[in-house]
Amino acid sequence: MKKLIKKWVKVRYGNLDISTIEMYFKRHTYGLLLSLLFLSMVTMGQVQLSARKRSAAQDFGFTINNILRKSTTIPFKVYSNLIVISAKVDNYPDTLNFILDTGVTSVFITDPALAEKLGLEYVRKVNISGAGQDSVLTANVSVDHDLKIGNITGHRQNLVVLSEDILQLSEYLGIPIHGIFGHDFFSAFVVTIDWSHLQIVTTKPNRFVYKKKYGDKYPIVVTQSKPYTDAISVTSDEQNDIPLRLVIDTSAGHALLLNSDKAVYKMPEKVIRANLGRGLNGEIYGNIGRIPMMKLGEIEIENVIASFPDSISFSMKFPPTDANRQGSIGCEFLRRFKMTLNYEDGYMALKPIKNRLNEAFEHDMSGVDVRAKGTDFRSFVIEDIVPDSPADLAGLKSGDEIIFLNNKSVKDLSITEIFKTLSRKEGKNIEIFYRRNGDLGFAYFQLKRVI
Repeated sequence: MKKLIKKWVKVRYGNLDISTIEMYFKRHTYGLLLSLLFLSMVTMGQVQLSARKRSAAQDFGFTINNILRKSTTIPFKVYSNLIVISAKVDNYPDTLNFILDTGVTSVFITDPALAEKLGLEYVRKVNISGAGQDSVLTANVSVDHDLKIGNITGHRQNLVVLSEDILQLSEYLGIPIHGIFGHDFFSAFVVTIDWSHLQIVTTKPNRFVYKKKYGDKYPIVVTQSKPYTDAISVTSDEQNDIPLRLVIDTSAGHALLLNSDKAVYKMPEKVIRANLGRGLNGEIYGNIGRIPMMKLGEIEIENVIASFPDSISFSMKFPPTDANRQGSIGCEFLRRFKMTLNYEDGYMALKPIKNRLNEAFEHDMSGVDVRAKGTDFRSFVIEDIVPDSPADLAGLKSGDEIIFLNNKSVKDLSITEIFKTLSRKEGKNIEIFYRRNGDLGFAYFQLKRVI
């Protein structure tokens, strides 16, 4: 190397003495080493910075465990029209059941007993306001937890633990329900919900490419952690194409909910009073009626059942930022489509499932409100009876435990199957063996459509 440099210097600068050449060699070799060292430090710094950025991204929010994968698939089950996903919290050994909700901001633990088993430490207490008529609910917040869902991890999640299991979701769904999560999950991925195959495909937004196979695209706006769509309109007996702003709500079992105190849509003349379910502040009461048609682009769906909650128990519970919404669409509507939600690019894609799109919308035709009870939620008890309904006239009473339904032991049925049996095909014969105060009884009636 030294000989080559001497030769190059001689050609470049002519005859120089040896000391001058050696001085040149030392000076430029040192400079070269400094340059190489500098480049090495810059490169290592960039690598370390990039690694820190990747680590920071992976240490918060939902990510796919294998950073090289663009997507992953999660199985789910459906109970009472709601999506239930299996998950684990931190290193707790048991698998837990969570409802997937498009709009809930934190991970909610609805079962306070589970929180004790998890050994959670709380940093603050908050008040929770939501649908229902009772007083404001309190909750405790625990920070820095991992929620593990298949090949996905939600890093450093806040857990909001309700002070009591006010929602009683396990009784409505017939399986133990431990919590609710959703908004951060939908924000982190493009989420495709395939109701036919009971699976969810999550894709990194920068790797997702929309194709026509996902269905038609409709704009959405995510505000206050809730996705809204203006793509749906409805008709009434007096007016066609009434545009609506609706929340896309995967934590709701109804098809369509319209705010009663909004003048946008007049409630139908024929309605029935009903308990519409439970919210974070207790029971939700209102009316149920039918609207002639819902329109979504070129799709028209007729004779849709809509819920109209009382303003005192629902609409007034939402903050002023929700003032422009006219209601919500829930899973009884959404399950008729393969649905893709892309929060980042602001659209949803809906592909109709042909054998479901034209299914009739039905409400309970028996008059019984059934709940799942017991430690394993396998005991089905009549919670309430509608006066003068078929079940009431057949002699059934609140508190009766159903043992057999149409010659099938309820041990072989889910609460979802019981709901379907009691809300399908007007005139169908229903036979119920029940237990009341230790004695067995029998009731027979026919289903009757009341709305």
